Amino acid sequence: MKKRFFNVFALIMVLIFTVISCGEKKEEKKQDTQVTQEVKKEDGVIRVAAIKGPPAMGFVKLFADNEEGKTLNKYDTKIVSTPDEMIAMIGKGEVDIASIPSNLASVLYNKTEGKIQVASIIAFGILYVVENGGETVKSVKDLKGKTLYLNGKGATPEIVLNYVLKGNGLEPGKDVKLEFKSEAAEVVSALANDPKGIALLNQPFVTVAQAKNPNLKVAFALADEWDKVPGTKKGSQVSGVIVFNKEFAEKNPEKVANFLKEYEQSVKYLNENVDEGAKLLGKYNIIPEPIAKKAIPKTNVTFVAGEEMKEKISEYLRILHEGNPKIIGGKVPGDDFYYIQK
Repeated sequence: MKKRFFNVFALIMVLIFTVISCGEKKEEKKQDTQVTQEVKKEDGVIRVAAIKGPPAMGFVKLFADNEEGKTLNKYDTKIVSTPDEMIAMIGKGEVDIASIPSNLASVLYNKTEGKIQVASIIAFGILYVVENGGETVKSVKDLKGKTLYLNGKGATPEIVLNYVLKGNGLEPGKDVKLEFKSEAAEVVSALANDPKGIALLNQPFVTVAQAKNPNLKVAFALADEWDKVPGTKKGSQVSGVIVFNKEFAEKNPEKVANFLKEYEQSVKYLNENVDEGAKLLGKYNIIPEPIAKKAIPKTNVTFVAGEEMKEKISEYLRILHEGNPKIIGGKVPGDDFYYIQK
């Protein structure tokens, strides 16, 4: 049952990096030794973990500065491949700060009875509708009467899509046929075999797919259509967040403040220095450099904290709860879920 709570994000990311790392040389895999070492408890050292893929992207400059001794805090860093690994680490008290999908943060809050807090938004919507060949789809309303390939039945992408479809007067399964595949790779295969195929994919998998199929074009970002649904708070489709161990945050307000400052600077560097950021993503084995160069501008890596963060995340979790309570852990978290810096 646990995997079903957050299987979408995990499945997509695992698939992304299984596909794109198959041809990597062994020596390239050794480059992330600093990051993937075992997280050890040391006095004064902050244990940071990130899930490989989009949740780890904003960390790269912080990782590099930490390695060179330029950070205000001292960090022991680790990148994990799946949410399951992250859950185990958090459950054992092996991590102080983590970057994870927003719905997983809610699941862990409910599972641990409030022992984690969300501190910032690190990524907004990364789902895109793509079309093979022509340009017949430019908005969600153009999906009427068409078939859409996607994976993750019953999880976050389907719920987000259904919310947008219904917000535009379209009934999922009736006005738009949804053809589910077991994994993202099957979605890409379906597109390749359908000259007029349309699909829902996430970044950076869109970039990976386009590298293999030049005819694949982005029709629109689902986040843009989400924002247009009447009554929806703009920018509330939140895909990733930073969470703190609550006890750690309460005992170390100065270190927490330093981290938030350094993480924000790291995100800014990534967005303003795409080429150098891509090199770092390759160095730490997060995303291969050629893919990263194209994916960074489209992955919506950001930093939003405070009351604005709370407003956007609470709206997103409310909508997910209406679609499927299980994927946020059964209930929308209370106010103590949010770390608001004083």
